[in-house]
Amino acid sequence: MFSITNNVHSLPHHYKPLTLLICLWTSMPSHASNGLWDMSLEELGKIRVSTLASGTATPLDKAAAIATVITAEDIEAMGARDIDEVLETVPGLHVGRLPFTPPKYNIRGITSTHTPQTLMMVNGIPISSLYIGHPSLAWGGFPIQAISRIEVIRGPGSALYGADAFAGVINIVTKSYNDIPENRAGIQYGSFNTANAWVNYGTRHDNTDIGLSLEYNTSDSFKGIVTEDAQTLLDSLTGSKASLAPHKMNMARDLFEARLQLDGQNWNYHLGYQNRRYGEGAGIAQAVDMQGRYISDRVNTDLTYTWQQLPKNFKLNTRMSYYYHSQQAVKDNLLYPAGSNSVYPVNVFPNLFPNGVIGNPEYREEQARFNLDGEFNGFNNHIVRVGAGFFWGDIYEVTEQKNFGTSFAPDGTPLPLFPRPNGREEVADTPEIFLPEKGRTNYSIYAQDEWLFDPQWVLTTGIRYDNYSDFGDTINPRLALVWASSQDTTAKLLYGRAFRAPSISELFATSNPVTLGNANLTPESIDTYELAFNHKLSSTLSYSSNIFYYQIDDFIVFEFNPVTFAKQAQNTGQVEGHGFEHEMTYYATNALKLIGHYAYQTSKDKVNGGTLGETPNHDLYLRSEWDMNDKYLVVSQVNWIGEQKRMYNDERPPVASYTTVDFTVVAKNVIKGVNAKLMLKNAFNADVREASQPALKPFYQKAFVPNDYPQAGRSVYGELSYKF
Repeated sequence: MFSITNNVHSLPHHYKPLTLLICLWTSMPSHASNGLWDMSLEELGKIRVSTLASGTATPLDKAAAIATVITAEDIEAMGARDIDEVLETVPGLHVGRLPFTPPKYNIRGITSTHTPQTLMMVNGIPISSLYIGHPSLAWGGFPIQAISRIEVIRGPGSALYGADAFAGVINIVTKSYNDIPENRAGIQYGSFNTANAWVNYGTRHDNTDIGLSLEYNTSDSFKGIVTEDAQTLLDSLTGSKASLAPHKMNMARDLFEARLQLDGQNWNYHLGYQNRRYGEGAGIAQAVDMQGRYISDRVNTDLTYTWQQLPKNFKLNTRMSYYYHSQQAVKDNLLYPAGSNSVYPVNVFPNLFPNGVIGNPEYREEQARFNLDGEFNGFNNHIVRVGAGFFWGDIYEVTEQKNFGTSFAPDGTPLPLFPRPNGREEVADTPEIFLPEKGRTNYSIYAQDEWLFDPQWVLTTGIRYDNYSDFGDTINPRLALVWASSQDTTAKLLYGRAFRAPSISELFATSNPVTLGNANLTPESIDTYELAFNHKLSSTLSYSSNIFYYQIDDFIVFEFNPVTFAKQAQNTGQVEGHGFEHEMTYYATNALKLIGHYAYQTSKDKVNGGTLGETPNHDLYLRSEWDMNDKYLVVSQVNWIGEQKRMYNDERPPVASYTTVDFTVVAKNVIKGVNAKLMLKNAFNADVREASQPALKPFYQKAFVPNDYPQAGRSVYGELSYKF
């Protein structure tokens, strides 16, 4: 039998953690192993490895979760320009691109206003904003040149990662020195006045590996037309003529990204900076706003230290991290355009807002985390992990300039969006601010055991306890039984419980004409059951299939409040969902690789009836990669997204299905050191739309944006990069 322990130092740096679990498997008597881990170093270097599933780097088919790993080479092949284009290729994950909020990462049909049910991390550190739970309203995407790989877990992860690892986990691993085989700079230009410049640089200095990535992107974005908006409806009710629709959306973007990684013998350090300047899409209140602009800065940094002078079979890591985020208005954000009468008839309150309804919410946020993780493999055929963590978060310097407030009719009825006597005013530190300054702390402990109780069976059990300063405790267990009946065949039985903590805006948002908080919210919880099967039919063909069922309790959605004319967060009750996912990889020849998946899911709102909506029941993805003489790579991909059913309170027909077809051609060394790439997106100009919000019945019988939100049509981009 091949002994990997004798060859550890010849492995690439990022495969060394894999040896621990493999050593446990190979430590069994050779007559019982059936060759499960009889693989060469070359074969080992080609396998995909997941660290998210259990904390131990494990081959993907034997990981204790339903996992996907997308490498930098995959991203290059698919011609992706942003992380959203990458994630759309993951089975059961649909990226809902709405033009007035951050993208919604819907996993297995679980969706809500901002989909905070999916935890996003960078290098294993959560980047969820306290404000909305999602990375931020000013997310603005994540350029791909700094990405080494993306790991996705479909299913619960709270037993390891705590809050928000609910429907799934997305971990972005940025490039280190080892991930930059050559220093390279590039430029890109294409449709919608899109320009991009980037550089990846790696070097060694005084036994420290240094990896640096810089990227800048600017774009007018696509010219999607909103035919009707919220102000169109208000005009019909009040007699005003203020709506800008039909009109293109305000989608301009300027993005800057900087990533630094330092690796020493027993430590590593990450520093990331993101600057975002962006327009308001179709408008925060679903009324087209062509002047609103926001700017956002994000900084995240972390330091991990591995203790060396420890007893045999024991490993200890400490990690400290810091996150900063700001949101500031550059130009006045118009909830409703100039000339709007809001919800009041023009003959009753004429010319209420001649300059538009102005609301400029701004805030800053800080987070700090400290984690201590121990690992012990001295027990026979066990890997035991224990850990503890502390989290502190604070939303501060909350300010808001606005020209509206709340007045009252003689009978005491609130009159929302009533003009302020003095016009636009700063309302910080008053009851009229959109969000009070709030903080949150969390203490957590967890334990996990990976037990190889038979040469072909691994049982992973784990549990985590969290205590939050604002709503109390939660306990989340997990269980994963993996049966590797041969080196080519694996079956998994999985169970996990997860939770999502209500965001600060869901709890405390006030004086907000769009959404209001509810201090009585309780955390969401989910129980998920999965059965999976992986099979390598031959050296060229492999596939995996899984089925899943979940039940959600205390699901949080924003429901229309007839008193405030805004949507207020509520625990609506129970949701059930089930489905399956099937993936396949086929090497037709040495030069031609075929990849595909089909996924189906359905969810049911057990309280209100119907589905959660706003996410497809079916999706099909196919990609072919033709490597011609190691110089030219020709890639085509097809993504079919099935129709998207509406929410229970939306009587419109489903959002129509669509098919996009993309082509990418990569040419290496067209001139010495120069690579070229051509990308054609949505080649056949499919009409792609994402669901708009339903009507606010019984007051409004028609949705504000009845024809949904258009997405980008055909576009083309060219890229040149130079090795230096």
